[in-house]
Amino acid sequence: MSNIDDLDRSILSALRQNARLPVASLAASTGAARATITMRIQRMVDNGTITGFTIRTGDELAQTGVRAVVMIEVVGKYADRVTQNLRGMPEIKALHSTNGRWDLIAELETKDLARFDETLRRIRLVEGINSTESSILLKTSKMGL
Repeated sequence: MSNIDDLDRSILSALRQNARLPVASLAASTGAARATITMRIQRMVDNGTITGFTIRTGDELAQTGVRAVVMIEVVGKYADRVTQNLRGMPEIKALHSTNGRWDLIAELETKDLARFDETLRRIRLVEGINSTESSILLKTSKMGL
């Protein structure tokens, strides 16, 4: 996100809470003109600050089983092969390369603890993975900019 100011942060914060918030409501809450809000939202879409609008449903939240992050240490020469293998696992929702102690961080989502255990076992069997450390996510709170 480049060149965002306090007004952009206010718009983003409000849209994170309710992506369907009318422009008139955003204008009223920020004190900016509706045309300004519309222009700012379009600019943030165009420059990639906003990459989409979505909804959350009660069913999706209730059905979420086990979510976790797994920190992964990789033997250097296997980095590309490990990444390819992990990308093929549907339980891994995101895979991040990092610096420091861990080479990769995988975000997992499984139906239950038994599936989580099985997924973790499969990850540990990937050739080139030296060690892992996992943390189950208990509660997520979104933070503003």
